[in-house]
Amino acid sequence: MPEPATLTLSFPEPTIAVLTLDMPGKGANILSSSVLDELAAHLDTLEGRADLEGLVIISGKPGQFIAGADLREFAASLEIPPEKTVEMCRRGQTLFGRLSQGPFVSVAAIDGICVGGGAELAAWCDRRVMTDNPATELGFPEVKLGLYPGWGGTVRAPRIVGLGNAVEMITTGNSVDAREALTMGWVSDVVPAQDLLNAAIRVAKADYLSRGYLKDRQRWSGPIEISDTELGFLGATASALIQQQTKGQYPAPVAALETMLGGAGCDADAACQLEAEGMSQLFGSPINAALLNIFFLTDRNKKDAGVADKNVTPGKLDSVAVIGAGIMGAGIAAANVKRKIRVCLTDARPEALATGVQNVLQEVAYNKALGKPDLDQALQFAPLLNATSSDEELTQCDLVLEAVIENIEIKKLLYDRLESHMHERAILATNTSTIPIGRLAEGLARPDQFLGIHFFNPVRKMKLVEVIRGAETSDEAVATAVAYAKRIGKSPIVVNDGPGFLVNRLLMPYMNEALELVAEGVAIKDIERASRSFGMPMGPIALYDMVGLDTALYAGRVLCEAFPDRFAMSPVLPSLVKAGRLGQKSGSGFYSYANKKKRPEPDAELDRYLTPYARHHGNSPTDERQLVHRLFLIMLLEATRVWEEKLVRNVRDIDLALIFGIGFPPFRGGLIYWADTLGATKIVELLKPLESLGERFRPTPVLLELAKSNKKFYEL
Repeated sequence: MPEPATLTLSFPEPTIAVLTLDMPGKGANILSSSVLDELAAHLDTLEGRADLEGLVIISGKPGQFIAGADLREFAASLEIPPEKTVEMCRRGQTLFGRLSQGPFVSVAAIDGICVGGGAELAAWCDRRVMTDNPATELGFPEVKLGLYPGWGGTVRAPRIVGLGNAVEMITTGNSVDAREALTMGWVSDVVPAQDLLNAAIRVAKADYLSRGYLKDRQRWSGPIEISDTELGFLGATASALIQQQTKGQYPAPVAALETMLGGAGCDADAACQLEAEGMSQLFGSPINAALLNIFFLTDRNKKDAGVADKNVTPGKLDSVAVIGAGIMGAGIAAANVKRKIRVCLTDARPEALATGVQNVLQEVAYNKALGKPDLDQALQFAPLLNATSSDEELTQCDLVLEAVIENIEIKKLLYDRLESHMHERAILATNTSTIPIGRLAEGLARPDQFLGIHFFNPVRKMKLVEVIRGAETSDEAVATAVAYAKRIGKSPIVVNDGPGFLVNRLLMPYMNEALELVAEGVAIKDIERASRSFGMPMGPIALYDMVGLDTALYAGRVLCEAFPDRFAMSPVLPSLVKAGRLGQKSGSGFYSYANKKKRPEPDAELDRYLTPYARHHGNSPTDERQLVHRLFLIMLLEATRVWEEKLVRNVRDIDLALIFGIGFPPFRGGLIYWADTLGATKIVELLKPLESLGERFRPTPVLLELAKSNKKFYEL
């Protein structure tokens, strides 16, 4: 049977055609090959009509125009030769180009998301109208997939809104809202959603009468009017900014810039050819494949309910009690308030509660568009926050989440006090990052409704939430926690109970190995450089200072106690903590922060803490490649143990958790994905010279089995 149609043609007026996109059974419209075929067939029909004044393209899905091209089709085509990529781009350019060549005015009527291929389709239309819906946006996010727009976006955007605006949009991948689009010149009008179709028809008819669209067609088909001096200045400044932002690890923004600069002096058709040829160098590259993998990981996570049983229905959470108003508690409270969830915030210390309330209100009042706090916004959110010392108010909430000190006895006393007063469907949760859920659940009357909901600091920036299920946690509680985390804009990963849970379990071996290298005489700057060149946002030593050496010491001890055969706490850490060198928060750790900007600087005093524990090792790394192997293969081996212990339900969860939790470099595709690019056999070979270092570098059974069977981790 043929697929149901996505495009429907109608004629609200005799001289106006409307093509309505509404992909059956999907929450968003995407431009699959079948949809493009439908568009071509409709244009064949409409171009034969001499009586048409306008064509309006609109979505039948409120709040959704077009979410881009069908990336699964892209992924299936990654191995095509470069000439086929050029053909693919030219086919799309030619099809969309017909929207700017027909005997009528073409208008894109945009409500909601209009990105990627959808933005390119809109760009090829003669005119665009957008709604004032806050969710309405237009953008070219292709660089986030290691690509750039390949259906004419790099050609049309500079000609419509100017080269500078186009370079900023396309090389950053950032979208603009309707008001920004109007200011730039993208759109003819911004209207309420209910008036969108009528407004688009008005624009089409008015332009048909004025013939203004014909002048723009002629202007936009030629070269861009810009002097060589302006072009050179734009290229130099944009190139420097891109290098600063990408550290040279993402080639797509540079390629997009070069394509737009090169195409500026050409007519549109020649610029399209340049775009297609440049795209052929990016499409199917290792970075493109890795970034596509992250897209699919994220998409999978959005659809994951957290439990295998599809019949489990998440409970409803309309109110949250947050116990502990420190940095984490206030951050969690703010994340809820911003999503219009009622919050009861409390703290044992009144002064801490007052500070926490102030921090929450400051965060929710911040207006991104204004770049500063907005009083009206603060007044809108303030009624959702209730600072209280009443247990009765706390226990009336649907979720009671504690973020108090990492002390098991204090937490248990809190649970004893509150659990019996909570309503029967309420969930009790902990934000602990280290204490096993099973130990905390001992003595609870309803352990099936207790679990970990572990946020990462700073809450406002970190997307990851670990949902940790204990041995007795119910599927319903897990599904409820997962749905709740998504509601407040987070990406939850379900983890079974175990020392360090998931992220800390994998992060601590990496950080501890950095201290082993320091003890072996490897310079800190060399360790940091190797980590950053691999793609980490900061080196492991700087990370110690950011996390806090006391916090890292506590987390490390948990893993040392659990796995003494492969975790040995470096004596350097307790030595520094004893000296009060706790990292950024104390002004010194491995680095000094005594300068005015509190930036990390080498500290001559550090040697007195390192020298007593220095030891020479015959196997110490001598180059960056060896350092990378020491730092990241140990993390990978621990990830294989996590899988063997079934702490996660899918190896892909490991990749997404590390990308969102520690900033594992996206262009690597994830830790497990990176391992698959090396291959299990190669990894076993790389480990051979490191096995003398002990159990921590010995290949695990799952790794050896994959090497033997020549399979990938993603096939597990």
